[in-house]
Amino acid sequence: MNLEKIKKSLKDKPDFRIQQIKKWVFKDLITDWEEATTLPAKLRKELSEKFPLKIKAKKFISKDEKTIKALFPLKDNLKIESVLMRYDDRNTICVSSQVGCPLNCSFCATGKMGFKRNLETYEIINQVLFFARLLKKENNKVTNIVFMGMGEAFLNYDNVIKSIEILNDPEGFNLGIRSFSISTAGIVPGIKKLMKEDKQINLAVSLNAPNNELRSELMPINKKYPLKKLLKTIDQYIEKTRRRVMFEYIMIKEVNDQDKHAKQLIRILKNRLCFLNLIPYNSTKAKFKPSSQKRIRKFKKILKKEGVTVTQRYRFGDKISAACGQLTSKK
Repeated sequence: MNLEKIKKSLKDKPDFRIQQIKKWVFKDLITDWEEATTLPAKLRKELSEKFPLKIKAKKFISKDEKTIKALFPLKDNLKIESVLMRYDDRNTICVSSQVGCPLNCSFCATGKMGFKRNLETYEIINQVLFFARLLKKENNKVTNIVFMGMGEAFLNYDNVIKSIEILNDPEGFNLGIRSFSISTAGIVPGIKKLMKEDKQINLAVSLNAPNNELRSELMPINKKYPLKKLLKTIDQYIEKTRRRVMFEYIMIKEVNDQDKHAKQLIRILKNRLCFLNLIPYNSTKAKFKPSSQKRIRKFKKILKKEGVTVTQRYRFGDKISAACGQLTSKK
């Protein structure tokens, strides 16, 4: 659903037509222009021909039905994946921002795809509309959107922010701005841009190691934006926005999950306005294995004892390759 192209196509029409279209598409979540009964029949036909509302995707549903992964074919025959996660109190969509990813983190299946291209704004929005329509059939709705799917969101900054603006628009999808989160591997210019936006978007930083040597091994982007530079930028972000930052930490057996790593993390995180989210490693074709629950509990205990706020993200969709780090285009 390319709103910008629709606006250009209707530039000679009254402004209220766009308002009507936004209501039908984003609030009523129609799947056929013929449902938009306040629009003239001629306009509905024109929109149907130029801007069809059907969104093609193949669904993969977890056994407990709490996770649905969707595989979206794009106009150039490339594919992306995104995920709906059903919690007791919310429905979160994990959205992709790129086809593949250029960062090549060693633990991530998406990075092994290489980078194909950035997603356009409407391609990001279509992921949300697909799941929103699905939830509507259950008298339910989207409550949160996280840019934690395929790709590095800050390397497609303009399209990501534009998609958030459209989905936040009170005349359209009207999802509260604090319901959006952007995860980054540590793209310093992107964090600096976000701190200048007058938007209370949540920031998550994929940390995964407490020192430069290990982080560079796991995440090559650390060589360009090492920890000292990254943490300095995060401090500037916190000072400017007064918003708490989430650090994500994938727990990999005997790689970054030892007591010494927890103690190094304390030096990084203590007294910062932040919290740490521990994520058990999800199997990909990489050589790594997940930390045991016993090890994760010990790791958390060390951190908590020193006053670091720490949570644990439980697995969603790992059996259908929909969990953190597992998204990739299937042939």
